[in-house]
Amino acid sequence: MDRKKLFNPMGVDTLTERKIIKGNSTNIFNLNNVKYGWANHLYRTMMGNFWIPEKIDLTQDRVDYNNLTSYEKEAYDGILSFLIFLDSIQTNNIPNVSDYITAPEINLILSIQTFQEAIHSQSYQYIIESILPKETRNYIYDKWRDDKVLFERNSYIAEIYQKFIENPSDENFAKVMIADYLLESLYFYNGFNFFYLLASRNKMMGTSDIIRLINRDELSHVVIFQQMIKEIKNENPNFFQEDSIYEMFKKAVEQEIIWTNHIIGANILGITEKSTEDYTKWLANERLKGIGLTPIYEGYSKNPYKHLERFADTEGDGNVKANFFEGTVTSYNMSSSIEGWDEI
Repeated sequence: MDRKKLFNPMGVDTLTERKIIKGNSTNIFNLNNVKYGWANHLYRTMMGNFWIPEKIDLTQDRVDYNNLTSYEKEAYDGILSFLIFLDSIQTNNIPNVSDYITAPEINLILSIQTFQEAIHSQSYQYIIESILPKETRNYIYDKWRDDKVLFERNSYIAEIYQKFIENPSDENFAKVMIADYLLESLYFYNGFNFFYLLASRNKMMGTSDIIRLINRDELSHVVIFQQMIKEIKNENPNFFQEDSIYEMFKKAVEQEIIWTNHIIGANILGITEKSTEDYTKWLANERLKGIGLTPIYEGYSKNPYKHLERFADTEGDGNVKANFFEGTVTSYNMSSSIEGWDEI
């Protein structure tokens, strides 16, 4: 893989020559004509989804946190620690990916994604500062150092990213693309469901509001990498090795199940080791179908947490439903409806 030039006078910006990777772009953002129309549509949606965490009141959450069970507190803290890692590494890594993308409309949405990942990191800081006792705040950021399962989990994805930085080969870029897709489409969601489960019992409502907005952003990031992978496959038929993709999916599913059982286990009412396995394998099947591959987990065709979708409000017409979210977010213009999201 060759990193694109900052300015390439010999480049050609015609739509017939434009490619996701390995194109010969001038690197000028000619956005009057775009080849990948889905990116232009997604850009407008992502811009319309702007939000800031400080608009959500977390006063009651601090009271609720003190009344959580010890198991709920441990899960709350641990999941926050993992989510902080995910958004931190994406904030730093997305520009590395964009350096090799030669379609300006794709570069544009990747830059917005980087900004959104930074907002998510700030959101976690706001949650921690507003809710957790001062003496435990640094513990959340450093938990990965002491928790072996979390360390191994973080290391897997980070090493794939780092290997590409050190050796930007086609093979390593292909793995980075799949790793990005896995992170955005599989790694967040058991954690998100934990917060929605608390919200279903009127606990940590403000936290759930913030998580819901992060969740919606992440679904747009799923679309980005889903579409990029499919476009690259069309333009470079042998770029991805299916065996490698399936191997990475199996590893990610295994780690997601181990981590969720480690941090949540069967100690939280409404979540069991079976529901974790059912949900993770169902989700992996959906994500594989999203990039045109055959699902690998037979018998996992239903979402066991379907009842929590009303708390996530990430499906449907994109309007905030008339539930507990109404008091905190209806003042924003944050439409989440884009064509093709039913395929996520």
